[in-house]
Amino acid sequence: MSEITKNTTIGQALQINPNIAPVLMGIGMHCLGCPSAQGETLEEAAMVHGLDVEELMARINEATK
Repeated sequence: MSEITKNTTIGQALQINPNIAPVLMGIGMHCLGCPSAQGETLEEAAMVHGLDVEELMARINEATK
């Protein structure tokens, strides 16, 4: 399985592990299927949504265990 990093796009992250969708939805990223999500990195999405990228990555890593 590929590693999900802050430089992974939302689309790639969901392909790597679809189980992270509830994590992203739970923090307000409700547009997982929109075109911008396909090219937006997790770091960019965190910034747009006013979230700390390290906290986001910790939640994603917890969900992928």
